[in-house]
Amino acid sequence: MAKVTAGRDLLGDFAPKFAELNDDVLFGQVWSRETEFASRDRSIVTITALITGGNFEQLPFHLNKAKENGVTKEELVEIITQLAFYVGWPKAWSAFNIAKEIYTD
Repeated sequence: MAKVTAGRDLLGDFAPKFAELNDDVLFGQVWSRETEFASRDRSIVTITALITGGNFEQLPFHLNKAKENGVTKEELVEIITQLAFYVGWPKAWSAFNIAKEIYTD
C-alpha cells in the first residue's frame, strides 16, 4: 500500500501530532496489518462506519481506497442498500451520490 501523507499534507503545520497519528499509526500501523484483517475487508468496515456516522467528507477517499482494494460496484451497492435500513434512507442517498462518481466504470 502506498504511504498516506494526507495528515501531514493538510494538517501538518496546524495539528502536527494529529497528522502524525493519522499517517503513521492509522494508515501506517493499522492499515498495514493485512495478515490480521485484509485491506478489502478493512475498507468495507471503514466505509460502513463513515456512512453510519454521516461522515461524507471522508467518504470519497475511502471509496476510492475500497475500489483499489477490490470492492466491486455491485458489492458497494449491496452494502449501501443494506445500511439504508439501519442508518437511514437519507444517508444511503448521500452515499450513493458519492459512490456514483467514484464507481463510474
